[in-house]
Amino acid sequence: MIELGGQTQPEQPAGDLIKDVTEANFMQDVVEASMQAPVIVDFWATWCGPCRTLTPMLEQAVTKAKGAVTLAKIDVDQNQRLAQALAQQGLPLQSIPTVVAFVKGRPVDLFQGAVPQSELDAFIKRAIEAAGGDASNGLDDAVAAAEEMLAEGAAEDAAQTFAAILQEDPEHAAAYGGLVRAQIALGDLEQAEAILNGAPVQISKSPEVEAAHAQLELKKQAAGVGPVGELTAKVEADPDDLQARFDLAKALHASGQVQEAVDELLELFRRDREWNDGAARAQLFTIFDALKPNDPVVLHGRRKLSSMIFA
Repeated sequence: MIELGGQTQPEQPAGDLIKDVTEANFMQDVVEASMQAPVIVDFWATWCGPCRTLTPMLEQAVTKAKGAVTLAKIDVDQNQRLAQALAQQGLPLQSIPTVVAFVKGRPVDLFQGAVPQSELDAFIKRAIEAAGGDASNGLDDAVAAAEEMLAEGAAEDAAQTFAAILQEDPEHAAAYGGLVRAQIALGDLEQAEAILNGAPVQISKSPEVEAAHAQLELKKQAAGVGPVGELTAKVEADPDDLQARFDLAKALHASGQVQEAVDELLELFRRDREWNDGAARAQLFTIFDALKPNDPVVLHGRRKLSSMIFA
């Protein structure tokens, strides 16, 4: 395993990660084991339809965590006294599947019924973090380092680091978006678009990937814009030339004047919000999506747009 973040977990055989647990070994394999690492306990039964869907997903998620958690599978029909004892201690086992996270010897989180993979991953992440661990196995730290490289202009190094992270976790949304943005910084828009088109469906709508998509669209637009000076003069000569104002906004954004671009689009929207099928509003949202949600340009721009819409 590549040591990207300095907090890698040793590889463990599947037999060490996933166990069938009974009344006889519950204390050892769940309570005592959870003192070292979180234990995810899957209460199931052979007749339970949702269990047949959920259990393989649990096994996959636990294996993916590479030792950060383990899975204990308990057949409630074969371990009725254990199920009753746990129910008396406050664990709701009236329906199955019930999945409980044990940390430091006690239950800290649970859910019942089949859930989507995204919710399952979030559940396991919470358990790892409750134990004071790093749910990303150091990959989030590696992403932060790659982002710093990208900010400093080392786009090639950043791209290599993002790619290495994705070898470890192909569905790491932040790394995927970062790789696209690194390719944009390198000027390889075709490669950036190819990477976006190949995004795993599980993360294709994530904020990180959507932001990279917005940045790519803005970069592609920049290729066809005219000089800022000429467009500024054109707008000053005829403030109602909305196409010129729209082109000026694109040119301003391409030159790095993001706030000024937003201001021109807001003015265009004020003059005619329906112009060109609402192009000003759509362009504003593309710019907002390309920035971080807490960016002052986004916060101010959204407030001003909302005040116009609901005026």
